[in-house]
Amino acid sequence: MMHGDTAARMTPQAFQALIDEALPLCALFGIRCEHIGYGRARLRMRFDPAQTRPGGTVAGPAQMAIADATLYAVVLGMIGPVELAVTTSLNINFLRKPPAADIIAEGRILKLGQRLAVGEVLLYSDGVAEPVAHVSGTYSIPPR
Repeated sequence: MMHGDTAARMTPQAFQALIDEALPLCALFGIRCEHIGYGRARLRMRFDPAQTRPGGTVAGPAQMAIADATLYAVVLGMIGPVELAVTTSLNINFLRKPPAADIIAEGRILKLGQRLAVGEVLLYSDGVAEPVAHVSGTYSIPPR
């Protein structure tokens, strides 16, 4: 799916303002939007020792939080600020143990329909080339 010439319908700054206001959990996780394109987004979750699990690795629920926020950014980058678009499914495959570092999420759309959007996110530990998790998810888009 090509998105080269289509402009995003939401800026990273507008998305950040939206999640700061409407999704305070994102602030608790230290999630920041770095980029939104049409059908693509990149977010970062700062490392916080409070989000670790035994073994010093970033806990699964924290990884799921940034993945879900990234899918939200991908969808809103295509449809604009539709706050009531909601997750209907989220599947995560943990591939390797992330070290104590920021998590970078790179998401993209796989299919955008009238009512459903399907996307995927790869999660990386900052400075590590191989992904630590692969996430797929579906968002429900309210009628316009």
